[in-house]
Amino acid sequence: MNKEPLWTKDFISVSASNFFLFVAFYFLLVTMPVYALQSLGGSSAQAGLLTTFFLISAIIVRPFAGQWIEKFGKKAVLISSQIIFLGASLLYFFPDTLGMMLAVRFIHGIGFGMATTATGAMVAEIIPGSRRGEGMGYYVMSTNLAMVIGPFLGLTVMQSLGNTAMFAINAAIACLAVTAGLVIHTDEQKQSVPVVSIFQLKFNLRDLFEFSAMPIALVGGFFSIIYASLLSFVSVYAEELHISGVASYFFVVYAVVLLMSRPFTGRWFDRYGAHAIVYPSILLFAAGMFVLSQTETALVFLVAAGMIGLGWGTLFPSFQTIAIQEAPPKKKALATATFLSIYDLGIGAGSFIIGWAVTGMSFSTLYLSCSAYVAAGLAVYFLLQGRRKQKSRQTI
Repeated sequence: MNKEPLWTKDFISVSASNFFLFVAFYFLLVTMPVYALQSLGGSSAQAGLLTTFFLISAIIVRPFAGQWIEKFGKKAVLISSQIIFLGASLLYFFPDTLGMMLAVRFIHGIGFGMATTATGAMVAEIIPGSRRGEGMGYYVMSTNLAMVIGPFLGLTVMQSLGNTAMFAINAAIACLAVTAGLVIHTDEQKQSVPVVSIFQLKFNLRDLFEFSAMPIALVGGFFSIIYASLLSFVSVYAEELHISGVASYFFVVYAVVLLMSRPFTGRWFDRYGAHAIVYPSILLFAAGMFVLSQTETALVFLVAAGMIGLGWGTLFPSFQTIAIQEAPPKKKALATATFLSIYDLGIGAGSFIIGWAVTGMSFSTLYLSCSAYVAAGLAVYFLLQGRRKQKSRQTI
């Protein structure tokens, strides 16, 4: 029996568009705090606001983006959002105060929130139903690769070429995202809708959130709190261990393990169902955090990276796939927005909670506590999602 094709032009294009969006996101995630401190005269707390404002606007706009997709179509929302994203990228050259830069970051977050919602809804439609787990795994891997390339590129450019070149390259990356988005084909019927109707949004909760996706979204948010501890502090932990030379390779190993495992984990999801993948991945994620807490050498540090990459790197696309397949056909865009909004809330809350917690304990104790927290996620998944009847082979 021949498999339905996965690596079509549209699948590659939407994955590429998502990749460039996240490269730009991570490119600035690591450079903007440094820029705020060195060039805008901000404090550490004010520098952190540059990320907070970006994520807040993305979270706010996502439920509305889900409505816009239902009303105007995925392609229209994607291109509109990417134009906003590109326009905001060009504004970075002008602010000379922290307040002006916060405004730019807020606008940039709007484009990012809309675009990532649209690409998530598009890929859900493009992936063949029989290869849903495999396809979502490869799609989400574009985000994971961006997480490796973006920070490395951003810091390299900032240190070697300066701020102007940094903003120029960021704008060029945004252009690549727009280019990839333009070549995606959709079968949606074009319709003429008055511009004023864009602002005629429904504010009922059922129109802002897809409640069928809420259980798995809460599970994803639960785990993303711990993922935030890795994004924010794993490099600081490496310095504490006197292995800062390998800190930059943590997410490289993370991504390499993902690349090697993706052909298997996605297929197993499609063949055996979500539970057969999720429970072992939670255990592996917890074990990786435990190994990280006990590490004293560079080798063990990187072994932990691989375990976490296989564990969490498998969980995230699995959770997003579940959110999409649980939703009715016309609500898949809203389900994507619901999942990503709660996931981002977890990242934002995690950054604050972990930052507060680490003031009273060592990083080793912190990551040991994180390991226990992740293990407790077995019960959280079971209570919120595991007891629900799985929908299998549902066409997206």
